[in-house]
Amino acid sequence: MEDAGANPSFLPQEVLPGVLVCQDAAEVARAAARRFVDWAWQSIARDGRFNVALSGGSTPQETYRLLATQEFRTQIDWPRVHVFWGDERAVPPDHPESNYGMARRELLLRVGIPSENVHRMEADASPIGRAAHSYETLLRESLSLDDRGVPIFHLVLLGLGADGHTASLFPGARLLRETTRWVSTPAAGKAGTRRMTLTLPVIEAAERILFLVTGPEKAAVLRVVLCGGAERELPAQMARPRNGERMFLVDAAAARLLPSEAPAAAGEPPQNPRTRS
Repeated sequence: MEDAGANPSFLPQEVLPGVLVCQDAAEVARAAARRFVDWAWQSIARDGRFNVALSGGSTPQETYRLLATQEFRTQIDWPRVHVFWGDERAVPPDHPESNYGMARRELLLRVGIPSENVHRMEADASPIGRAAHSYETLLRESLSLDDRGVPIFHLVLLGLGADGHTASLFPGARLLRETTRWVSTPAAGKAGTRRMTLTLPVIEAAERILFLVTGPEKAAVLRVVLCGGAERELPAQMARPRNGERMFLVDAAAARLLPSEAPAAAGEPPQNPRTRS
């Protein structure tokens, strides 16, 4: 299907393989919403449902707001959409820092998605380790598995931290070497706040990974993620689908240090033409 609501005055420009630069954060949100609609249609047509892991933080917030507008929400068969999360803080769902709470306010309450299709990470439950195990069971029961027995999302939305973290996968963490668990509960920040997160094996099994990156404070780390140069791989560099597509939608401020032309980042798998939008 054609892009909905395209702005004829500016279209994202591909400056590196899979890296599309938008004029500003608003254009990033609109480009992400258009792709969400397209990929939902494709997945529903093929598999009868669209399984997506949402991201938290401020960057995807405008995308969720756009998806809830009449322009976009009427193009999606919401009863066939199943929503999960890539990570969550150990806070109640009505807490201002809850990733679920933000998505619920900005998107889920405004569209016709059945409550049984919304699969919250209950990171506020005690003990959190048992809640993580329950979420693994939910993934096993809800999603198809790949040839390694890992659940497959149609789409995983991700952000990029200034330190190179994504979801709740932080640089140098032992969790980055995890190969068997699908959901983990790391401590993050100086206060050691517990979180719940999908692990790299699940992210790597996704058909599509979409990074949304905005703001000049992300420029330096974005260049490292895409072009290399760090002493060790950052989590966002490691988040690559084995057989699918990885796309970055970034604004001009975040892209200001990127070369106009360069080879794909080291270790980047070739794009799978079957999954291109």
